[in-house]
This record gives sequence, C-alpha cells and structure tokens, in this order.
Amino acid sequence: MNNRVLGKIGEAAAMEYIMSRGMKPLARNYRVSRLGEIDIIAKDGDTLCFIEVKARRGDRYGTPAEAVSYAKRNTITKVAQVYAVRNGVYDMPLRFDVIEVYMGPDCSIKSVEHIKDAF
Repeated sequence: MNNRVLGKIGEAAAMEYIMSRGMKPLARNYRVSRLGEIDIIAKDGDTLCFIEVKARRGDRYGTPAEAVSYAKRNTITKVAQVYAVRNGVYDMPLRFDVIEVYMGPDCSIKSVEHIKDAF
C-alpha cells in the first residue's frame, strides 16, 4: 500500500476521532497554492485547531509526531495565517495539534493519539 492511501486512511481515522470528541471540523486538506496544506482545521470549543495527521504502521523510524519536521511546522503556520486572514479570524485562540494514527500490517487502526499544542 502506498503512502498516499495510508495517509487517506489515517486522515479518515483522525476525522472520526475528533468528531467523537466533540470537535467541529471546518476544513480538510486546506491548501494554499505554493505554500502547502493543513490536513484538518477544526474548532475545539472556542479554539481554532490546525491539525497535522501522521499515520504509521510502526515506529521503526520514530513516532509519527517526530516526522513533523521544522519545515512542515513552518508550512502549517504560514497556511494557518492565510486561513485566519481569509476567514476573518482575529480574536480567537489558535492551537497546532498532531494526531498520530498507528496501524497494523493490514492497515487496520490500532490506536489514535492526539497531541494538543504539539508546536
């Protein structure tokens, strides 16, 4: 299974997870051309959350959160700024989260870990 399919399965699991926790999804795969994308944008109460989803079948190469590099965090931050301006978000708490999705060899979901305020 290629990484794109693995990522889509992980994002679907993350969406299910956040909705089960009462978060309200606002956007999925929000892209700003030439800057990049944010996997999920959601509201958690009065906080606007920008969520990076990382799915792995194991931790041989580190945890999924460890794969969110400085460059990726920088990209997410820039895209979040564009989202905020385009949507008139001026006086609202913002949070950057990572959701780790661990899968079995058959791509079944083993666990979902939500790291709030990851960066």
